[in-house]
Amino acid sequence: MELRDYLRVLRHRWVSIAIITAIGALVALGATALQAPRYASTASLFVTTSQADEAQLLQGGQFSAQRVKSYAELISSRELAQRVAADAGVDVDIASLSQSVSARAVLDTVNLEITVTHSDAHEAQLLAQSYAEQLSELVSELERPAGAREAPVKASIVDTASLDTDPVNPKPKQNIALGIVAGLLLGVGIAILRSVFDTRVRSADDIAAVIDRPVLGVIGFDPQSQSVPLVTDIPSHAPRAEAFRVLRTNLQFVDVDKQRRVFVITSAVPGEGKTSTAVNLAISLAQGGSKTLLVEADLRRPRAAQKLGLDGSIGVTTVLVGSIGWQDALINHASSGLDLLAAGAIPPNPAELIQSRAMGDLLESLRAQYDVVIVDAPPLLPVADAALLAASADGAILVARHGRTTRDQLSHAWERLDAVDAKVVGVVLNMVKGTSEKHGYGYGYGYAPSESES
Repeated sequence: MELRDYLRVLRHRWVSIAIITAIGALVALGATALQAPRYASTASLFVTTSQADEAQLLQGGQFSAQRVKSYAELISSRELAQRVAADAGVDVDIASLSQSVSARAVLDTVNLEITVTHSDAHEAQLLAQSYAEQLSELVSELERPAGAREAPVKASIVDTASLDTDPVNPKPKQNIALGIVAGLLLGVGIAILRSVFDTRVRSADDIAAVIDRPVLGVIGFDPQSQSVPLVTDIPSHAPRAEAFRVLRTNLQFVDVDKQRRVFVITSAVPGEGKTSTAVNLAISLAQGGSKTLLVEADLRRPRAAQKLGLDGSIGVTTVLVGSIGWQDALINHASSGLDLLAAGAIPPNPAELIQSRAMGDLLESLRAQYDVVIVDAPPLLPVADAALLAASADGAILVARHGRTTRDQLSHAWERLDAVDAKVVGVVLNMVKGTSEKHGYGYGYGYAPSESES
């Protein structure tokens, strides 16, 4: 993934990232609230040796610095903990007491700091002071030679234990900050993982990663498309109408040196909006001045005539069985000037009709009579009809639904078309949602999801 891919993920997933970040902050806040406060008290000791001259003092200082580290180790001893418990007069578990105390030999000094943490500030002070006193006595005992009155090494208290009523734990601000950072990192990580494993097509780059064909058009999601499916019934300046004009223009510039007249519109699977795309592209072509025919060749699930509000009982199947000439089966859509050759009655053998000689002859006749023929074909992966039609057409256009069609589906659809040497001229990215994504034409739509289109 490149930097722009990561930025795109952050733009698309920012809501989930924000939610996970907020959850991290709330978890940290809850954990902080559940923690009992802990207080700390610190006492300091100064370790010295009794020496006479300067040379001995220097050696004694070095000796003291070394001994300080050893005394720090004594802090966790059971012997010292028992002395402290007896001296402080507290009823406490010796093991717990040993775990509550720590000692630090201050670097490059002969100072030793003793810190005790406790759930009560006064208890922490009492125990820290007792630890300092008892350690001082224990050092004297350990360092006093046999028969001597005094030890050559002394640990003197220089700072008595302090009373600090501000708890050292929990730290709400620090914990919440850590929770926010952890939640943010987790949210970003999950978003990136979802993007890596999410193979749904969302951009022209996703399409380019699968097939080497351009995106001819980007059709934004319109919540009114179910109730108002035709671009003739919406304002001409509406984004959906403009998107189909862009698609029309791009289609007219595909292989300008070759006269492509018959285009099959198909998709990988049902529900990607290929019928709506075929119908509205045909309308846009007709409105642009081209003599245009829409052929409803999805003989298994015809929907084009229904969307146009026309009777589709007579059409392709009627013509193919020889009951009527194709000229007599045409229906004109008055508001757009588009001609329709509907599917007719649903046959028991659609694949046989599609690959029949009569179908090839029909397409040849239509090619000779119209500037553009748009063929609404079935989806590619469930049945073979669309691939058979595409092989006889001048070009095929794949419709991919934004956020639903997967790269695997698109790849398999491409393979089906490539297997019959169909000429795929491009892809239409349909039902694009959101304004943040750049799809090549600068149009975005901030609407809610819709029901599937055929």
